[in-house]
Amino acid sequence: MKGAEELDLDRSLGKMVFDYDGGGVEDWKDIPVELLLRIVSLVDDRTVIVASGVCHGWRDAIRWGLTRLSLSWCKKNMNNLMLSLAPKFTKLEVLILRQNTPQLEDDAVEKIAAYCHELVELDLSKSFNLSDRSLYAIAGGLPDLLKLNISGCSAFSDTALGYLTGFCRKLKVVNLCGCGKAATDRALKAIGFNCHQLQSLSLGWCDGVGDEGVKSLAYGCPDLRALDLCGCVLITDESVIALANHCVHLRSLGLYYCQNITDRAMYSLAQQKKPAAVRNEQGLVNLNISQCTALTPPAVQAVCDSFPALHTCPGRHSLIISGCLNLTSVHCKCAAMPHLAH
Repeated sequence: MKGAEELDLDRSLGKMVFDYDGGGVEDWKDIPVELLLRIVSLVDDRTVIVASGVCHGWRDAIRWGLTRLSLSWCKKNMNNLMLSLAPKFTKLEVLILRQNTPQLEDDAVEKIAAYCHELVELDLSKSFNLSDRSLYAIAGGLPDLLKLNISGCSAFSDTALGYLTGFCRKLKVVNLCGCGKAATDRALKAIGFNCHQLQSLSLGWCDGVGDEGVKSLAYGCPDLRALDLCGCVLITDESVIALANHCVHLRSLGLYYCQNITDRAMYSLAQQKKPAAVRNEQGLVNLNISQCTALTPPAVQAVCDSFPALHTCPGRHSLIISGCLNLTSVHCKCAAMPHLAH
């Protein structure tokens, strides 16, 4: 018995086929593979899934040609759908399973890890039902992952996350926002030890993150470009100083509500010494120090003066200082030369 969602998909496919050949079905199999894959690239993922069930020829063509799939539109039965699709779409490189309501279970992630070995990007954000079983499965089956989003997956532990980093050593972009149990200093030490190619890490509202973990990142991930530490209330100046000294490619730093940050951290950023090979790089382009109430105008102004891409002018707020009433006197160079603001 088909559900309403599946019937809707069947109707969508029927319309697509009718539009193609006037309602006949005898020539479906004769569509050239290149044309079929071109059509598939233009329709939504729901239609792609249904199209893969039309006939053996379509199934095989889509199976071997589909490299990106998103099921974020699926409001129910995502888990069963993924259990069915994973063995078919083994050439996937990007898989987006972002959810508004928790549907995904560990068995689906285990199936993905068992069949989709070419994945380089996996988004499991807001999968509240997942346990450490999923991280262990990813570690065993997806060694080439470059991007992993598990934000909001609050049940994961730091033990499982640390284990994963020992196998997924190519990771460049990781989102751990809201993963308070997983994102601890212990896990960050594992990331710093194993993931030397890391470029972007989001740790927003992971209140177990402290200086030891951030310093391990700074020492082990010299190519770090973006780090979100918003709400990591335990960190102090020591974290920022380590980042300034070791992460010379840093472009974006989020310190929202990190109220232990003082002027000492700001001056370390402003006085950052870069090797000759990266002196022509732009430096910081985004800095969020909202609610960092211990900071004073001279220190923040020094950072703003050191990095021309940091702006406080309207429409270009790349230096975010909301909630810091004592910093209203800090201005970017556009204040003196208004033409730069446009």
